Amino acid sequence: MSTPPAKFFVNQGLVSSRTDMLHLLRPLLKQTVTYRYLRGRDVVAHGTGWVERIVTDSPDISSYFTPLAITLNIDSFEHLEFETRPDQLLVYVLVQGDERVIVEFAPIGPGGDDPSPFAPRQLAFDTSDYVQMELLGLDVHEDD
Repeated sequence: MSTPPAKFFVNQGLVSSRTDMLHLLRPLLKQTVTYRYLRGRDVVAHGTGWVERIVTDSPDISSYFTPLAITLNIDSFEHLEFETRPDQLLVYVLVQGDERVIVEFAPIGPGGDDPSPFAPRQLAFDTSDYVQMELLGLDVHEDD
């Protein structure tokens, strides 16, 4: 009996292998992402946070999602579903029973699709009403 070939995925799929989940989630490391936590069909929580760690082989470390930091432990989830958006970024769905966490890259600055006033944007400062002035100090010598 021959060994079956490894599976392959193009732009979407469902993986349950811990190794595949780790490789798919690795691009999220040190990135700002949005997340939505669903229990059944109800959105329980949502936010935007920074992915601090992706953990494997440590069942004692929890997965958590906060606006300050996110830690993803591969062992917290049964499987990972992913699909490619039209802008070529991935949508990740981490599944455990009837609970799901949907994770996407956060929009960066103007041009993002999120019209929310809380979406990350480049800070701007309007200098059109200001005049730059230089004040010249007195030329004081120590021997005077």
